[in-house]
Amino acid sequence: MSQTSPINLFRNSTDYKAYPAGTVIFKKGDAGDFMYVVKEGSVALKLGDTVLETVDAGGLFGEMALIDNEQRSAEAVASTDCQLVPIDGKKFRFLIQQTPFFAQHVIRVLAQRLRNMNKQLAKS
Repeated sequence: MSQTSPINLFRNSTDYKAYPAGTVIFKKGDAGDFMYVVKEGSVALKLGDTVLETVDAGGLFGEMALIDNEQRSAEAVASTDCQLVPIDGKKFRFLIQQTPFFAQHVIRVLAQRLRNMNKQLAKS
């Protein structure tokens, strides 16, 4: 796990929520009030029955809705029992402004997801 991983900011956080395996964290079309950092476990990002990505401990998801104030573009489901640190819009803006490596990490995650989507479309 890299030094700039957001989990380093939240490793000792007691402000997390536990989700049993199989729990739907959010559905496509839901309002995006939070993004999440995976403290423990893993989460599947799905579109219908297709798993787009699995986010493991140290990863983040749900950031797009905080950035563009749009509805969720996919569903998030706990693949395993997991602990997630929710980050609301206010905390997200604070982290982006005060913690440059956090902002860079979020941008890197978005870029990688876009590249992965482009690869999937190229295969079609």
